[in-house]
Amino acid sequence: MPKADELSPSLWAYLGDALYEVYVREQLILDPAYHNTGELHREAIKYVRAEAQARIVSYISPRLTAEEQDLIRRGRNQKSGHIPTHTNAVTYRYSTAWESLLGYLYLTGREERMHELIAAGFAYLKAEHKKRNSSVDPAKVSLKQKEEE
Repeated sequence: MPKADELSPSLWAYLGDALYEVYVREQLILDPAYHNTGELHREAIKYVRAEAQARIVSYISPRLTAEEQDLIRRGRNQKSGHIPTHTNAVTYRYSTAWESLLGYLYLTGREERMHELIAAGFAYLKAEHKKRNSSVDPAKVSLKQKEEE
């Protein structure tokens, strides 16, 4: 495996995307509320879509080290060559930043920290989801609505 610093932030994000999705799927299959793969898939999308990941970045930013903040910046500023179809470019860049951070932490052997951040982000979205009931996608709750509470 090459060293993390030899790879681009877009490659960190490629790996981080898979790591985050596996975590979400593991958490959901442990939840007895979901009985079939269709339900699991619909629920997983609420956590892995770009809007949800961008909200996680906003939520965890105050808890990040200076190095992690820099990794977020590098991931956010990475040119992907991909034009998002289901979200705006800013949201897409923040979701890529989240995935980049996770991939970098994994590649540098900091899996414990990676799991800590993923767990915090997942718990945040799950709390939002419960608060608003299961019919509302936590990723679609605007920051303005959050501030009004």
